[in-house]
Amino acid sequence: MGKLEKVIVENGITYVLGEDDIYYPDLQLTRGTNYNIGKYGHMRCEYLKEFRHRYYMELLLEGKLNEYLHEVDEECYEMLDRLVEQMKVKQGVTEQLKAENQMLWVGNMNNIIACAEEIVVREVVYV
Repeated sequence: MGKLEKVIVENGITYVLGEDDIYYPDLQLTRGTNYNIGKYGHMRCEYLKEFRHRYYMELLLEGKLNEYLHEVDEECYEMLDRLVEQMKVKQGVTEQLKAENQMLWVGNMNNIIACAEEIVVREVVYV
């Protein structure tokens, strides 16, 4: 494998000549933006790729995709926690119920979490 040739074009993007004689953009994350992306960030990424490809490519080429997906992921988890707490209060799911009837508490909590996740996905991820 030979030395990779880099060329800077007018727009300021660095391109690398591949082994197949095609120039590819030399894309790298900006320093300090290499975040771990969770479940909702990955779901948002797939949605953008499939249904909002232009916006996805814009974020990718500007080096902002990772940071954007991290923010969406954190927003989703915060919204999920808030919704779960609100639903627990409205449905009367308490620590006392947990102590008295664990199976009922587990069933109610599973239902609450599933409903909250559905809301988060519908209102944040797939918009």
